[in-house]
Amino acid sequence: MNIAAVFNALLVSVLAAVLWKYIKLRDHVSVLEEELVLTRQSQELSQVRIDYHAALQALVEDGTRMVCTGRMHTDRICRFESLCYSTEAEEFVFFHSNYSIMLPSLGSRRFQPALLDLSSVEDHNTQYFNFVELPAAALKFMPKPVFVPDVALIVNRFNPDNLMHVFHDDLLPIFYTMQQFPDLDLESRLFFMEGWGEGLHFELYKLLSNKQPLLREQLKTLGRLLCFTKSYVGLSKLTTWYQYGFVQPQGPKANLLVSGNEIRQFAKFMMEKLNVSLEGTPQEEYIIVFSRTINRLILNEAELILALAQEFQMKTITVSLEDHPFSDIVRLISNASMLVSMHGAQLVMSLFLPRGAAVVELFPYAINPEHYTPYKTLSTLPGMDLQYIAWQNTEKQNTVTYPDRPWDQGGIAHLDKTEQDRIMKSTEVPRHLCCRNPEWLFRIYQDTKINIASLIQVIRQIVRSKPGPKRQKWASGLYPGKVRDAKCQASVQGTAEAKLSVSWQIPWNLKYLKVREVKYEVWIQEQGENTYMPYILSHQNHTFSDNIKPFKNYLVWIRCIFNKNLLGPFADVLLCST
Repeated sequence: MNIAAVFNALLVSVLAAVLWKYIKLRDHVSVLEEELVLTRQSQELSQVRIDYHAALQALVEDGTRMVCTGRMHTDRICRFESLCYSTEAEEFVFFHSNYSIMLPSLGSRRFQPALLDLSSVEDHNTQYFNFVELPAAALKFMPKPVFVPDVALIVNRFNPDNLMHVFHDDLLPIFYTMQQFPDLDLESRLFFMEGWGEGLHFELYKLLSNKQPLLREQLKTLGRLLCFTKSYVGLSKLTTWYQYGFVQPQGPKANLLVSGNEIRQFAKFMMEKLNVSLEGTPQEEYIIVFSRTINRLILNEAELILALAQEFQMKTITVSLEDHPFSDIVRLISNASMLVSMHGAQLVMSLFLPRGAAVVELFPYAINPEHYTPYKTLSTLPGMDLQYIAWQNTEKQNTVTYPDRPWDQGGIAHLDKTEQDRIMKSTEVPRHLCCRNPEWLFRIYQDTKINIASLIQVIRQIVRSKPGPKRQKWASGLYPGKVRDAKCQASVQGTAEAKLSVSWQIPWNLKYLKVREVKYEVWIQEQGENTYMPYILSHQNHTFSDNIKPFKNYLVWIRCIFNKNLLGPFADVLLCST
């Protein structure tokens, strides 16, 4: 054999092996460089360090995991591990592996209509959340993921340019959702997926976390595929008190689950974050008038300020969202005795008022105060302890309308002449659905000259003396426990007469409370019958003879009542035989 040929063949083999190793090494270096870049992107997003290779391996092997609370999409919040988001498709992605978890396992019911609401506004079809599903094996064909190491709360803001929506729909629900899950602390990060820009009040959202909230558009700069190592999706609706009229005319929610105590705890948190302190605040009592500068104006504002000052012998000052820093307005409101304002989103700031203060809401001509009550509902929540007064302009000559403005500012020039005439002659806006009713918009954007004498009279019907801060009386809203040691004893007199003596001990918590009035409610039902006899008693024992028959079994229920309307639970039912 030719030695040169063998040598050449061997040299070619060696060179091929070296080249192959070089190519493999280059590919490995390329992968490492890519992982380094992706790790750097994750580090730019958060200070939390992440092992990129381990995170990617966990995603491929374990897939996505989801466990939710709530039975329906309207009350569901879901906790995810390795939920991903494609910034190109603008879709969330659930990666399936042999170790994935999906609870509840809804199948196609997940689309009827959605897995959950991203907003606290219930069942609104622009606020639904869902994801697409892929096998984890598909990751090898997709862009390399950028991992988000922060614990994430993923939600929609409903309307970040309107202060009522900001507080009611976003800030309060976010705050109490974070209270619900311990790892949603101040080091977690908010992700807003509704597609809005920052909006007018973005600084308020930033108070809820130590980390900058991120908007949907900003996610595109982070990568093509983002994967959240741990995330919560959805918002608690427990703190919302108002529905805006999407299905039925607006009004308080049917089943309110929030009290003034929770609202005030949130207000305290916000004041601390805004560096608003009441220490050193002058104890001078004063009234605040919210001044609007663009629409829905008070035409005789100076006269109103003077009249309020004279009537209540208090300093009266004006504030406006346009001209004053938000923290300064909060500081002033938090020590005010009365807040006066035209109906509008700024009135949600009454949640910062001290207990005992008065809220005076002014309504333009033809706007019935009973039909628009978000701030009345807030003020009258148990534990808010505010005095609420509504005043309506009933004099057509005291209103200035703007029919030629754009439709969204109350203009009606786009309507036919007959409809314009009807609206101009109308004396009350009928109940309506949200959100583009032209008659509502026409009337709500009027300017108003306040009838000062009429307003003072309405305020005085509620505020008999000087309004002002008062301390909370905790016992006033606390409920009784069960009565204890309930017993019954029967006595029979002949074949037609019987008596039933029932006794019990006071609820355990009563001895620690100062309660104005204590009563007991007793229900007695003959076993097998559908009706019962109710009694309200002042003492802890009573002998019943009416409708008590010999040789019968009776069921007896007993509960305690504080101050006429604080009903405690029934004690365990007594079975009594005569």
